[in-house]
Formats: sequence, C-alpha cells, structure tokens
Amino acid sequence: MTADPLPPLERWRLVLGESADGALGGTLSSQGQAMDAALSWLYGRERDVGARDLRERSGGLGPSQLTVPEWLESIHRLFPKETIERLERDAVERYGIDDVVTNPAVLERVTPNETLLRAVLRTKHLMKPDVLAQARKLIAAVVRQLMEKLAKKVRQSFSGTVDRRRASPLKSARNFDFKKTIRDNLARWSPEERRLYLEKAHFFARTKRHTERWQVILLVDQSGSMTGSVIHSAVTAACLWSLPGIRAHLVAFDTEVVDLTADVSDPVELLLKVQLGGGTDIAKAVMYGSSLVDVPRRAIVVLITDFFEGGDPGALVRTVRALCAQGTRVLGLAALDEEANPVYDRDLAQHLVDAGAEVGAMTPGELAGWIAEKVRS
Repeated sequence: MTADPLPPLERWRLVLGESADGALGGTLSSQGQAMDAALSWLYGRERDVGARDLRERSGGLGPSQLTVPEWLESIHRLFPKETIERLERDAVERYGIDDVVTNPAVLERVTPNETLLRAVLRTKHLMKPDVLAQARKLIAAVVRQLMEKLAKKVRQSFSGTVDRRRASPLKSARNFDFKKTIRDNLARWSPEERRLYLEKAHFFARTKRHTERWQVILLVDQSGSMTGSVIHSAVTAACLWSLPGIRAHLVAFDTEVVDLTADVSDPVELLLKVQLGGGTDIAKAVMYGSSLVDVPRRAIVVLITDFFEGGDPGALVRTVRALCAQGTRVLGLAALDEEANPVYDRDLAQHLVDAGAEVGAMTPGELAGWIAEKVRS
C-alpha cells in the first residue's frame, strides 16, 4: 500500500530538486524526504546531463547507503504502481542497473513487465541457477499477460466473418442477431415491467476460413536490438500454434540459425533458449526457412529483422524472389513490438519489395490479421 499523496507544492519540490526549496517555501515532510531519497538514488546518476545532481539533493541517503533491494522496497512503499513501473524501467534501461534482474531478492519484488523481461533475456547468461529460477517466474508472468492480450486478437482474426444470411445454433454474444430476436419476441413485451421476455434468441452464422495445411514460418533476428521482436515472435508463434490447420515454425538467427519450433508451445522455455547478440546473416536464415516449405502456395514466411545484412544481400534477394515466384507469401517486418517504431535498412527492404515481398511495421495483433487475410485469400 502506498502512502497518502503529497500536497502539490511538495510534488513540485520532488520534480525540481533541492534548489527549489526557497521558491516553494518550506521543507519536505518525512514522507517527502523518503521519496526524495529514493529518487536521488536513481536520478542522481544524471550528472552528465546536469539533472538531479546527487550532491545537491536533500534526503541524506546516497547510493552507498541504499542497496537495490532496499531501494526497491522503498519505492514499493512510497509510490503508486504506475510510478513504480517507470522507476524500475528507468533503472534497467536508462542506467543499466542489472542488479534489478540478477538479484533474487529484487526479483521477488519487481512488478513483472516487458521492460524487465527484456533485461532478463539480456542478462540470463550471468544468472546462477537459483536466480534463473526466480527470473523464470517473471518471464512466465509477462508471457501470460502478452498471451492473454494477443490470443484474443488472433482468435478474432481467424474466426471468420459474420454471415447475416444464415442462422447458427451456436450461441455467441458477438454473433447475436438482436433485430430478429426482438421481432420474434415482441408478443412477450410487458408494458408494466417495461421488460421483454425472450423465448428464443437468434444468432448469425460465420463463414468458415479455410486454414487447412497452412505453414507460417517466423524467422526472427535475435541480435540485441531485436529483443522486443523476439519476445513478441515467441508469443505470436504460440498463439498461431493453437489454431487448427496452422503449423507454426519459429526460427531464431544471428550469424547462425536455430530452429526453436519444438518449443513453440512453451514460449517461456523458448525465450530461455534464445541467445541475444552477435552478427546478422539474414540470407542464411531465409534459405533455411525456404527449406521448411512443404506446399509453396500454402506457406507464409515472416522475416522479422532490421534488414541490416551482415551476410550476402544478393543471396537474400535471390532467395526471396524464388520464394515469391513459387507462390509463397513473404512478409518482412521492420518491427514487432507494441510501439512498432521501425529503424531499418530501407534500401535492402526496397530490394526485397522489388523481389515480390511485402515489407512493413506491424504490432503482433496486426500481424495476426495480415496472416489471416493471406490464408483466406
């Protein structure tokens, strides 16, 4: 439980630092001082940009007097959830405090979120077995959150479209035919109660989307900058795996290619096997992906990368051209995280488009919709 909110002037004092004491008239309360110390411990590292210099802040607790577990304990006691998540994210991403995800005492307290998951994946090779066991719980919690969010979008994308010409005995709220239901039950309207009693409800049918024998091959760049894409690829592959008639493959690559398809049904285990970092040989990965194709016109190859090729660009373009010529759909994704802010080699991406591929930036939900559209086309 967090403490009571501070008065507006004290909140401004926390934002502006000790130099604002005179202008704001007064000192911080004991709660404000504790908050100030927690903020100083983290943001006092901004000396290089002149913000929140630790030597100029009040509170009396410097970095040498607070350990990461103690700091984490204090922010969970002092701040609301949204602020805690921001502080934890800044600790990991802005200041590189790896202890947040390599200390078991800390891992027991952190709020599972995608930022911390990315940090775990970057540092898991440094973890002792007991720490990794604790980190696994964080991975599982974040994956569960992502699966719950994405699985709904995937089901919607592949569930078919409403066919208003046909009725269905299957009762589903999103297929409810309210007009016909009201019309057929008007005789049961009670003016006194202002209530309509239903004897029978009607539902629309849905057209079936033919998903038999389709392959979806996800090739994901596992270089360090693609951590978010690796996470969402694992979750997307797991969601696709659960669909009838879809056979999903997941292949991670840097300068080597690792087929992770055997672990697609368990994205937690899959993420623990990913080795982030290294160079990039996109051509080799696409060649391997092409070897997995069984029926070319029933296959979709999704290449998730920043398109900065460390291998042979010419070989990559030739392989993509051959895939497209045989009827295989090829999609190049410049980003696969929720923000979908792409930074990629546009020249190489254009060459792939010229070879017949489609290139874009999509969130996981948009990717599922794109795949569903290709499957039913």
